[in-house]
Amino acid sequence: MSKKLLFPHSFKKIGWILLIPSCLVTILLSFGVKSFELNTKTFAFFSNEFFGAQVRFGLVEVDLLPTIIGVCFILGGLFVAFSKVKNEDEYISELRLSSLLWAVYVNYALLLITFIFIYNMSFLMVMMYNMFTILIIFIIRFHFILYNTSKQGANEK
Repeated sequence: MSKKLLFPHSFKKIGWILLIPSCLVTILLSFGVKSFELNTKTFAFFSNEFFGAQVRFGLVEVDLLPTIIGVCFILGGLFVAFSKVKNEDEYISELRLSSLLWAVYVNYALLLITFIFIYNMSFLMVMMYNMFTILIIFIIRFHFILYNTSKQGANEK
């Protein structure tokens, strides 16, 4: 992966600051813990309520909390996943590429299982979470192998 396409190393800290709280809030919301809503009117390209009106290029009233959490998760995940490490070299580039490929394979295996075994509204919920699994799997695998490699290097010295 080209070093030119990576964020500076300082973005990794910002990424963790955005990613961890958004993960925690997402977990809490998944279990039904909701202490407040952030209802406001906002611009939408398209909005379609189940038993309501369709809006195209207009204002709709929505709870912005899930939007803010999603944006923080995506930005945080991208910053964590694609920020340079302190000693960026060819091994790290190869590790990034293999972790990304591995994350895509695992994500689509999970997606295939979802298509075969999960239906109705549960399917939509799984698909909503599936948008984020490539980033999560990549981050976990990349940092796990990076940690193990650095631990092995420390043991050899």
